[in-house]
Amino acid sequence: MKKFAMAALGGTLAGIVATTYVAAPLLAQEARETNVYEQLDLFGDIFERIRAQYVEEVDEKELIEAAIGGMLQSLDPHSSYLSPDDAAKMRVQTRGEFGGLGIEVTQEDGFVKVVSPIDGTPADEAGIEAGDFITHVDGESVLGLALDGAVELMRGPVGSEIVITVVREGEEEPFDVTIIRDTIKLTAVRTRTEGSTVVLRVTTFNEQTTPNLVAGFEKQVEELGGMDNVNGVVLDLRNNPGGLLTQAISVSDAFLESGEIVSTRGRNPEDGERFNATPGDLIEGKPIVVLINGGSASASEIVAGALQDHRRAIVVGTKSFGKGSVQTVMPLRSDGAMRLTTARYYTPSGRSIQALGVSPDIVVEQPRRSPEAEEEDEATAARRQRSEADLRGRLNNDSLSEDEVRQIEADREKAEKAAELRKQDYQLAYAIDILKGLVALGPKN
Repeated sequence: MKKFAMAALGGTLAGIVATTYVAAPLLAQEARETNVYEQLDLFGDIFERIRAQYVEEVDEKELIEAAIGGMLQSLDPHSSYLSPDDAAKMRVQTRGEFGGLGIEVTQEDGFVKVVSPIDGTPADEAGIEAGDFITHVDGESVLGLALDGAVELMRGPVGSEIVITVVREGEEEPFDVTIIRDTIKLTAVRTRTEGSTVVLRVTTFNEQTTPNLVAGFEKQVEELGGMDNVNGVVLDLRNNPGGLLTQAISVSDAFLESGEIVSTRGRNPEDGERFNATPGDLIEGKPIVVLINGGSASASEIVAGALQDHRRAIVVGTKSFGKGSVQTVMPLRSDGAMRLTTARYYTPSGRSIQALGVSPDIVVEQPRRSPEAEEEDEATAARRQRSEADLRGRLNNDSLSEDEVRQIEADREKAEKAAELRKQDYQLAYAIDILKGLVALGPKN
C-alpha cells in the first residue's frame, strides 16, 4: 500500500510538471500579447498628449503617417510607407516615366547613398556616381532624416534647380552639384552593335524591359544580316538599380533553356517560391558577357547571378550592390501603400547575395582618367601617326593583291575603333574582347 501511494504521488507530481510545461508557452504568449496591448495603449497616450499639449497645433493624419513610416523604417532600409501621392508616383514609375533627378537611393549611416544614376537623366549628366553620399539638399542637412523625407527634399517642379552636396570616395572635400529637375522618361533597354557584338544596355527593370530587349535585339540582328553574323552579346547591367522581380525572371529566361532562375524564401517555409526557365534561347546559344558594377542592384543581381550559376555567361566588372531582399507593395486604405520586405532571394546555386553582392568572374575596374593623362595620350598618338608609308621614296609592298590590302586596312580600322572604345568605356571594350576570344577558340566538342 505504501508503494502504491508513492507511485500515485509520483504520478501527481509528474502531472503537475507536465501541466506546467504545457502551460508555460501559453502563459508566455499571453504575456507577450498583454505587453503589445500595453505598448499600443502607450502609443495612444503619447498621441493624445502631443495632440493636446504640443506647442503648435498638429495635423493628426501627418502625425500618424510619420509614426507608421518610422515603424517601417526601423525594420530595414527598403521597407517604407507610401502616402497616396507616393503610391501613385510609384505606379507611374514602374510604367517607365516619372519626375525627378534620375537617381536610385538608399540610406547608410544616416546619409542618402546613391545606388546608381539612371542613364540620360539630369543626375547622370551632372556627373553623379554610384556610391556617392548626399549630405545636404539646398544647404539643408539630410542627416537624421528618414529616407522618404530626404527624397521629398529632392522633389520639386520640373525645370527647377536643386543643389546637392556630395561626398565621394577619393575626393578630399565635399562638393556641390547643381541639377535641373526634369521629367524622367526611362528607356528600359538601349541596343547597338560594336563590330559583330550586340550590346544590350538594360537601365531598369520595368514593364517595358523584356519587350524592349527582344525587339532591340532582333533589330540589331537584322542590321547585321542574321544570327550567323553575331559573335555574341554583352548584357550591360551597370548602374541598373533593379525593379520588378517578374522582369528579372523574364530577362534571365530569355537566355536560359532550363533550370532554376531564382528562389525566394520568406519567414514561413511554405511561402517560398522557385522560378524556372522555359525552353528557348533568344540568342541561340551565342556567348554572353554580363557587365556589372557597384550600382547593379536587386533585379540586376538576380539576372547576373542566374546566368553566372548556370555558366551561361561570363560576369565582368566589379562587385554588385548586394541587395538580396524582395519587397512586396501592399495596398492600404485611402489609396496609400506599404512597401514591406517579405523575402530573401537566392541564386540557382542557393547563395544569397544580401550585403555580399555578385562577385564578377573577371574583376575589371573602370579607370578614372585625369585631364593630364588625356593630353599625354593625344601627344603620344600624334607622335605615332607617321609610319614607313609616309616616308618619301619608300618601297612598295608587292606581295599583296589589292583585295588583300583592302582587307588589311578594314581590319586595322576595326582595331582602331576598338582602341577608341577602350578610352570611352574600358569595361565594355574588355567584355567585347572576351567575346572575340571565345569565338576564336570555337565551340566546345
